[in-house]
Amino acid sequence: MTTDFAERTDPFRRELLSYCYRMLGSIHDAEDLVQETYLRAWRAHADFDERRASLRTWLYRIATNACLNALEGRGRRPLPSGLAGPVEAVGDHLDWDAETPWLQPFPGDPATAAESRESIRIAFVAALQHLPARQRAVLILRDVLAWRAAEVAALLDTTTAGVNSALQRARAQLAELTPAEVAEPSEAERRATLERYVAAFVAGDVTALAALLRADVELEMPPYPMWFSGIGPVRGFLGPRVRPGRWRAREALVNGEPGMAGYVLRDGVYRAHALHTLTITKTGIARIVAFQEPALFPLFALPPTTP
Repeated sequence: MTTDFAERTDPFRRELLSYCYRMLGSIHDAEDLVQETYLRAWRAHADFDERRASLRTWLYRIATNACLNALEGRGRRPLPSGLAGPVEAVGDHLDWDAETPWLQPFPGDPATAAESRESIRIAFVAALQHLPARQRAVLILRDVLAWRAAEVAALLDTTTAGVNSALQRARAQLAELTPAEVAEPSEAERRATLERYVAAFVAGDVTALAALLRADVELEMPPYPMWFSGIGPVRGFLGPRVRPGRWRAREALVNGEPGMAGYVLRDGVYRAHALHTLTITKTGIARIVAFQEPALFPLFALPPTTP
């Protein structure tokens, strides 16, 4: 790429990555699609006419078409709670489901306008996966990125009426899929809860950990297909697994929410194990999604081991 092209297009790379992630539910696929978007843009940039569209709009058109093509014939990326009901208990042996293309986390920064906490949360991205691909694009462009209906219509080669109709249907379906709004804690309360969660995990203090959870807390851990609902089953699962000396942890920002990178002791070394994203409310932790995918740690600037 020429220096001029790179300088003009690089400022949009991060927001395009967020956009493609919301569309696809996979950080790996999103990175691939952004690379494809920039390659297509580079090949066609000599024919780009800024009198017809801004550079940003042009890049979004390329990215949207790439995402829609990638989603053809592809099923949604779920969480365990999107496939079956909760279980009460499991034995010592847990079976992975390596065949399901699970929803993946995103190293989100809520300070970035395109990545506000509400629009990058796991629950929101999981709900998006239920929408048809074009409705998904319309909703993200209109409600997350605040594009005008006419702009979205031009990008998708449709009418403003078509965009408004798709948006109405998408909003209605999303309202059925997303959890009810909860009372948001202050940033200080959120920080204090995260610190207590990390400390309890590292200390192996299940009692302190359970005290942070709501009675209706949910726990899921893709790629394990089972999940738990309620303080009893969740504590019953964590009890034998959260032991003194077994864990080390680092704080992490996962999908715009406070989270934890957990390292488990194996062969005398604390090795990357899972990325926890926490839904923290004023009345406690409502949901824990622990992504058991150590290969994701480098994307969060996290080392594979910790002292």
